[in-house]
Formats: sequence, C-alpha cells, structure tokens
Amino acid sequence: MKRTIIDASQMELNDKVVAIKRVSKTVKGGRTMRFSALVVVGDGNGHVGAGLGKAGEVPEAIRKGKEAAIKNLVEIPVDENKSIPHDFIGKFGSAAVLLKRAPEGTGVIAGGPARSVLEMAGIKNIRTKSLGSNNKTNVVLATLAGLTSLKTPEEFARLRGKSVEEIVG
Repeated sequence: MKRTIIDASQMELNDKVVAIKRVSKTVKGGRTMRFSALVVVGDGNGHVGAGLGKAGEVPEAIRKGKEAAIKNLVEIPVDENKSIPHDFIGKFGSAAVLLKRAPEGTGVIAGGPARSVLEMAGIKNIRTKSLGSNNKTNVVLATLAGLTSLKTPEEFARLRGKSVEEIVG
C-alpha cells in the first residue's frame, strides 16, 4: 500500500462517524467503560483517511478518531466521470471489498462502512460488494487499501514503457 504524506492544513476536510462502540475493561474493582469511535475524513476530491479514537467520553473519542484519520490521509485516483480507473478487490484482515467502476449516473452503490469512505473521497459512480467479514473497522480499512492500490492508466503506461493509447486501447 503506497502512503504519501499529505499536508491537511490547506484542505477543507469533512468528517463522518462510521461507528461508536462501548468497550469495557474488567479490573479488580469492576468494569471500566470507554468508547471507541471509527471516523472517516475526506475533502471530496480524492483525499480520504480513517482513524480510530478511544476515550472515556464519546465526543473526546470522536475528536481523537478525527485526528488519527487526518494523520492517515491518502490520495486516490479518480477518473473523469468521478469513478475509479479499474476494478479491484481491497483486502484487510478477513474483510474484502470488491470495487467496480461504473458509468456516469450510476451513483454510489455500497454498504454502510464502504459508502462513507467513498463519499468522503469524492467518488460519485461506483459499485461495491463487501465480502468476508462485516466488521466495520476492517471493511473501512479494506476499502481504503483497495483505493490506495489503484493505478491510473498513465502509471501503467510508465511501468510498461508504453503510451497511454496502447494501454487503454
């Protein structure tokens, strides 16, 4: 997975809380309750990131999750009709997400966790299918893994030493 460090200070980032869980730890005196928040941030223009925050209160967990997501921002290729350049299966743990490019007017056909990542990234036309695990954290990370592994036709042409016309056909 390629990671490029992106300066988020100039970007207008939106955030979306995907999941909030109450987690507990058993100690000698009983159980201590905390909250875990999975947050996705993006600028709607090919930059997206996800983060997990844990804290004693929900707002603090969301804030921490947002900060972690900003640190993990990645850039993804988007083609002229706001879709992805090619089909791909993103995998993380036992979760896999099938990403299929779609023509103009299709919309975002995706389940909950994958949908939030795609909307934050600014993808408008795509079909997806969540395969394997339906753990929200793993589905979000599998979607991100798939999006970061995508290559543009220009990158394929450069790798093979051919022109873009020869690759695209």
